Amino acid sequence: MAKKQHEPKEDAKATTKAEHRAEAREAKEAKEEKKPVHKKPAGPKVEEKEGFRGIVRIAGKDMKGEVPLVRGLVRVRGIGHTLSISVAQTINNELGIAPSTRVGDIPEEQMEKIDKMLHELNTFKNIPKYLLNRRGDYTTGEDKHDIMNDLIFDVTQDLERDKKEYTWKGYRHFYGQKVRGQKTRNTGRTGMAVGVLRKAIIAAQGGAAAGAKPGAAGAPASAPAAGAKPAAGAKPAAAAPAAAKPAAKAPAEKK
Repeated sequence: MAKKQHEPKEDAKATTKAEHRAEAREAKEAKEEKKPVHKKPAGPKVEEKEGFRGIVRIAGKDMKGEVPLVRGLVRVRGIGHTLSISVAQTINNELGIAPSTRVGDIPEEQMEKIDKMLHELNTFKNIPKYLLNRRGDYTTGEDKHDIMNDLIFDVTQDLERDKKEYTWKGYRHFYGQKVRGQKTRNTGRTGMAVGVLRKAIIAAQGGAAAGAKPGAAGAPASAPAAGAKPAAGAKPAAAAPAAAKPAAKAPAEKK
């Protein structure tokens, strides 16, 4: 009887693996198709007016026109969150512009009036005095509020005055140290890092000491030449120790 020819098992295994991969791929694609796609709801469309501006400048600061007036005031240097609310309410009382009005919808004439108000915040009674940043100014003695470049200039002048008067605050500023009493053991260090270059410094000091010239400070004095007379007033050198006596002879052996 003829023997049956057995098919190789490797081909059968390869075909089964390929089939499993194809089935897994199809199942994955089917799941992805069934997944619902969640779309974000579109926000309400804002009708832009004819005079809307995309970029607006307030007190020398550029910002987008979609920003509300209250948030736009916070972006001006020298005006914080609390002060912006008071300033927006004051603008509403003086010019009739609501705090939620977009900056791009404000006409140019009104924007110039707002800039003028921002430079004269100390003249309005609605703004409390404790929100001003220059109460009792050093030169004028009046309460005022600085913004943008005026604020930078006045702060710089205060630091330079402290340095010239050499107050403790000016001393710390002059040497670049912390001013408000913080500790400087771990942070706030200036200069060379401690412990990092210690080995290099010790090696450099050792090399400098080895290569010191004779006659320099710390170098050993050289011995005087033979036959040279000692200098006047100099003490005579200590005499050399006497030669050691010969060791005693060992006792003779007995016969």
